[in-house]
Amino acid sequence: MLDYREKRNYPRMDIDCPASFQVVGGEGGGAIVKNLSGGGLLMWIDSDITPESSLKIEIKPVNDITPPMVAELKVLRCTPVGETEGSFAVACQISRILG
Repeated sequence: MLDYREKRNYPRMDIDCPASFQVVGGEGGGAIVKNLSGGGLLMWIDSDITPESSLKIEIKPVNDITPPMVAELKVLRCTPVGETEGSFAVACQISRILG
């Protein structure tokens, strides 16, 4: 039997993919999606976002064979990235995949 210590529902894929996001009822900006799973993602952005915020994101793969992904997200947490001032790691739950 395998010793499975990962407690997540879906495995994560490491990606470094550009994206753009929009806070529902607020501002948006650019992001780099660092990892993606069937239930959520982690992205790095340049501004702080309040947990529980709703976002719309468009992930834009660097090659043309993979179509963009557009989804609605809920922010779970937002933490500063290391010593880099103005960079934040934002963990999100995918609420819905859009067309």
